[in-house]
Order: sequence, then structure tokens, then C-alpha cells
Amino acid sequence: MQRDSVFSPTTLGCGRHLPNRLVKVALYEHLADFHGGPPNKHHLALYEAWSKGTQGYGMVLTGNVQVSREHLTLGRDMVIPSHISDVTIEPFKRLSNVIHSNGTSLAIMQLSHTGRQSSNIITGTLSRPLAPSAIRLGNEISGSLAKLFYWLLFRTPKAMVPGDIDHVVDRFVLGAQVALQSGFDGIQLHAAHGYLLAQFLNPKTNRRTDEFAAQEGNELNLLRVLVSRIRAVVPATFVIGIKLNAGDYSASVDDPSISPKEQRALNHITTIAGWGGVDFIEISGGDYESPDFMSTRPKSSRQAFFSHVSQKAVQTLESMPRKVDSPPLPLILLTGGLRTPAALHSALKSNHAHLLGIGRSAILCPDIPSRLASSSSTDTTPFAPEPVIAPPPGLPAIPLVGAGATMSWYGMQMRYIAEWVGGTPKPGVAYPDYSLTGPSAVLWTWIWLSEPYTYTGLFRLLLWPCLAAAAILYAF
Repeated sequence: MQRDSVFSPTTLGCGRHLPNRLVKVALYEHLADFHGGPPNKHHLALYEAWSKGTQGYGMVLTGNVQVSREHLTLGRDMVIPSHISDVTIEPFKRLSNVIHSNGTSLAIMQLSHTGRQSSNIITGTLSRPLAPSAIRLGNEISGSLAKLFYWLLFRTPKAMVPGDIDHVVDRFVLGAQVALQSGFDGIQLHAAHGYLLAQFLNPKTNRRTDEFAAQEGNELNLLRVLVSRIRAVVPATFVIGIKLNAGDYSASVDDPSISPKEQRALNHITTIAGWGGVDFIEISGGDYESPDFMSTRPKSSRQAFFSHVSQKAVQTLESMPRKVDSPPLPLILLTGGLRTPAALHSALKSNHAHLLGIGRSAILCPDIPSRLASSSSTDTTPFAPEPVIAPPPGLPAIPLVGAGATMSWYGMQMRYIAEWVGGTPKPGVAYPDYSLTGPSAVLWTWIWLSEPYTYTGLFRLLLWPCLAAAAILYAF
């Protein structure tokens, strides 16, 4: 496989061609209606900015599109409609058209279900969230204040019965059909960051004893059912990707050996590769109890953290015995810490990945592909400086502390991009806005008025001051 440049083309197992190795990965956008909804004008403007220029990303992944309206992250998620009609898929068609506007990028819809990480305060339902087992989020957190924080936000989930699993599978399949009929080129199953599919993979959240138990290889059964069911209703050229959680597997970044957890990860990846039908596997990390995917620690250590697993995954896949009738191997997508031209080129040449995921850097510098095309492969200058966002000293440590403020800061920057005219920054307005503080980002994230003043909107308006106060506590 040619890896001379990030702009070298490649081909996915389903036969779809990528003009380059750059992937704009999923980001938490917080742009939909308060209780979730379809893509709106804010999403269209944001993705228009990412799709400008003659040199675009090889693939563009949406932020998570929830398959269940009762299971959201922090609200304002895109949500799959209850049924398919011309009206319900029209907003998704507009989004896929924007992503395709530069004529190069494949549009991939990320499908997600938050499981036990759904907060009842934010999703607006009193029913218990679904999960593989009835294990409350925050059980492993130490410190009385931190435990109280998680107790207030998250309920003990309901252990899923077979009917619940069948319903969730149907919703993921419907999500793939929505993606197909609205012009997307494929979907990504979100099995990372502690969401529902990751909960089935992880022994700490899955204590089932049935065919979906996290032991004896059964933990992959739900993913396999999803891949099989989706493949049955989409064309052979439809892209299917899976996002896995390096945080559940990785050993010390300074330890080159393979830990038992990493060996388990490699077993998962080779098993998935053996199924056929999966075109790429993204290596990411973290969950709400240990949010490495929102981490404020230095990018260099995070990059090593993820690439430690991805490099072994690439080596393992390329050493698998192959036959004439063997299914095509999935490509490995590395996300995290790739914030300079040199880092991107090095990751390819060092065989750490086949595809390169750009996340927060795509927010700080929306035209990365164009800039990269005119940069030296040895340039170690970051595409843009990163913000310095830290909670005041002396406050108790909660895993989401700092991460909440950082996520809100980047979310506000995406909101600013969505306000650009035609995907172009407003004259005289500095971007990114480094003057924005963590507390301000959290506050404005929650009091944003994006909905019409209906009775429902007015009710939510009354609720927002309470949520804003809770959000300040969430961040600090």
C-alpha cells in the first residue's frame, strides 16, 4: 500500500476510492434543537466551511447522529427520525449535498446510542436509560463530591432484555437506511467513548451471561449483528466503519510490549476483519468516567497513546494470512494528536495508520487540506495554536472537570464557524476566538436560543437558567 503522501489515494474494501488519507472525524457539535433533531442551517453552514476549496478531505464524518431520541449526550444531537419519508430525510439530504459540494469527499454518517451515558436531566425523560447491565455511571469514581455529581446527572440503567436489543438493532438499521436514502456514502458505528456499543465490549459495563456477554468472544456479537443486518439492506459499495476505544485497551505509552488488554483489542480487530463488510476501523479513546477523547493533557502524549494501539493493529492486519476469497481488510484510521503536517506524514510513513483523522484541528483551522497541500512534509508548526483552558486551582478533581469547559470552548468555535457567511469568516473578526474563557464557553453553550418561540421553546427557556448553573458546576 502506497504511503508516500497524505494525498496518496487509496481504496476501501467496498470499492469506494478516497482521493487522499485525510478524514474529518466526528466532533461533538451541540447545534441541533435542544431535545435533538435533524440537521439544520447551523450544520449546513459548518460543513460548508469544511467543504470549501479544491482540495478537500477524503472522507467527512458527521458528529454523532443518535438512533434513539431518549438517549442523547448533552442534548442538541442530530437524531434519526422515527420513519423515512421525503420530509424526514430532506434535512439529511441537504447535509450530504453540502459535504459533497467540493466533489471529492465521501460523506459518512456516524450512528450512535449513548446507553447509560444518557443524562435524564438533559434528555427530558424520567425512564431509565438502556445498557447491557444495570451498572451506574460513576460507580468507579472516587471522592464524595464526584460521586454526588454523577449521581445527580445519571440514573442506574435498565439492563437490556432481548426485545430491547432487537429494537436498538432495528434503529441502527433504520439509521443506515436514512443515510443511504439521503445520499450519504456510508455510516460509522460508534463503539467508543463509553457509548452503548462500547458498553457491550467492555467487561466493566457488561456483566451479561447470554450470547452478548463480554467474555468468550461474545462481546462482538452485537456489532456483528449490526454489520450483517446493515449489509443486507445497503449496496455493496456502501461504506461501513467502526469506531473502537483505545482507552479500554492501551497500556502505558512508554511500554512497547503488548499488554493483555491490547492483545484483546487486536483480537477484536482481526475478528472484525474476518467478517468482511467493514471498510475502516477508527482508533479513538476515553469515556465519561475517563474522558481521554476530551482530555486537556498534552497532544503529544495523547497521540502516542492512540498510535500505540493503531500501529499494532496495522501490523496485525497486514500479517494476516490471505486467500483468494478472503474479504478485503479494513483500513485503520488514527485519530488524536495529528496537529502538524509533519505528524500527519510521519504517521503514514511509520505505518501507524492507513487513514488520518483530523478532529479539533479542523475546528481551529477549517481549511486544513488546502493548507496541507502547500506545506512541507517536515513542517512541525501546528495548524493553529491550541487554547489554554484550565479550571481554577484547588477545586476537587472530577473526571469531567476541565473536559466540559474544553468541549464547550471548541463547540462555541464551531458555532462561530456556522455563523460565517458562505463559509467565509466575517471581516474584522478574529478566529479562533482565544479570548473566550472556559466559564463563558459553558454558559453560552447552554443559553443559546436556536429554536422558535413555541410553547415548548418557552418552557425550555425557563429551564435553561437552571441548566446553565448546572453546566458551570459540570465544567468546574
